[in-house]
Amino acid sequence: MLKGIYKLAPAAGGEAPRAQLLASGVAVPWALEAQTLLADDWGVQADVWSVTSWSELRRDAMAADDHAFRHPDQPKRTPFVTSALDGAPGPVVAVTDYMRAVPDQIRQWVPQEFVSLGADGFGISDTRPATRRYFGIDGPSVAIRALELLAGRGEIAADIPQRAVEKYQLLDVRAGTTGNAGGDA
Repeated sequence: MLKGIYKLAPAAGGEAPRAQLLASGVAVPWALEAQTLLADDWGVQADVWSVTSWSELRRDAMAADDHAFRHPDQPKRTPFVTSALDGAPGPVVAVTDYMRAVPDQIRQWVPQEFVSLGADGFGISDTRPATRRYFGIDGPSVAIRALELLAGRGEIAADIPQRAVEKYQLLDVRAGTTGNAGGDA
């Protein structure tokens, strides 16, 4: 936890397409919602990781890179985020309520295919669920991103992401249901 990331909710297991969901702060419940949607509706297993500090993960990785640069004669140190995710099956979807540039800080050290989701740009004046749907950071949006990556890899049928868009009414901000009040997620 102090190093910046830990596996909060492992997937149930079994032979199924897999994904890794990284989330921070109030976005953690959105990732947990996506984990449930993926398993219940699409047969996809996802591990949920709590990122306690994107910045700490970046500092650690940059320190490893700097050490390798200054001491090429010594064994290279593996950044903590790389070792934590090493061997974790499937693509990674990282979600935050900050700008997506925040999780992008660690992109180069994540060994899997990586997509970040965040609340970029100016907010909209609407309900919290509608705003989260608008920015594509609510639970269904996270699930659809994971499905999109898995379909791109040929691990699930190519039509599943579109079916999920329709099922969860992704294009209708009023259909958002993730987190209705204050600091809840």
